[in-house]
Amino acid sequence: MTVALASLPLLCGCAPVPSSAPEIGGGVVEPPRPADVVELPAAPGSATAPPDSCGDPLASLRPTGQQPAPGRMPAGSTMERIQQRGKLIAGVDQNTYLMGFRNPLSGQLEGFDVDMVREVAAAVLGDRDAVQFKVLTSDERIPALERGEVDIVVRTMTVNCERRQRVDFSAVYYLAGQKVLVPTSSDADGIEDLGGRRVCATKGSSSLTNVAAAPSRPIAVGVPNWTDCLVMLQQGQVDAISTDDTILAGFAAQDPYTKVVGPRFTTEPYGMAVPRHHEDFVRFVNGVLERLRADGTWAAIHRRWLGDPPAPPAPPEPVYRD
Repeated sequence: MTVALASLPLLCGCAPVPSSAPEIGGGVVEPPRPADVVELPAAPGSATAPPDSCGDPLASLRPTGQQPAPGRMPAGSTMERIQQRGKLIAGVDQNTYLMGFRNPLSGQLEGFDVDMVREVAAAVLGDRDAVQFKVLTSDERIPALERGEVDIVVRTMTVNCERRQRVDFSAVYYLAGQKVLVPTSSDADGIEDLGGRRVCATKGSSSLTNVAAAPSRPIAVGVPNWTDCLVMLQQGQVDAISTDDTILAGFAAQDPYTKVVGPRFTTEPYGMAVPRHHEDFVRFVNGVLERLRADGTWAAIHRRWLGDPPAPPAPPEPVYRD
């Protein structure tokens, strides 16, 4: 485009500008919005989340017996099928800095969730790199599991009763909480100050549901990827982003003109999701998580990606229903 413009003859002053020509300058061009943006009307102030209908949604299946050695999975098990294939197929994110993102220099997927996937692969196959990653949006996570396209999803996925009707979960491997990210110039100190303002979250996430149900009645704006939210915030198309503090920390690290404000207004327990009726794999994954908590691997992964504050968090204690 630059070359074409440079080759045009300089006609300025050679001919009058037609009176019908639009004025140069003075107009404001609206920046393009990401594809597939939806706006949810503010929910009534009395809106509340539906009550739990599955008992304790965080209760998973207890590991049984001694964990099999890598590459020696029990005959007929879900893990043996993965072993025979030679790869663990895992659904992850590529747009959430620190948790699951593509390194622009190496092109490799990295982050807390990605390292957790690699630990599961090592436990099954004896090789942390024996993973076939499938990049998923929030909205694609459960359908991918239901269609059998992935063995596991590790993608900042909150465990709740609604999702338990469609997939099974490991024990909680990380405990996050929802906060708000705003420009540094914003006067908002939390979700309670964003009534009537546009607040971005991804479609299919519990974050979007929580924004729509907030008593302050913000306008929830849904997009396919978290990076879409950051672009819209930078372009002034939304007033805030609201999601788990782990994700917002990545945004704040990427953009120094943003800040995380307010206390947590939800609790977001992350679980590894697997297709329904694969109980042996759920128990196996929980055995992997038991080891990561006990031998310091969980803490090392946390330090690598999320820092080592003065009081680093302890791994979440597992809850089992059997």
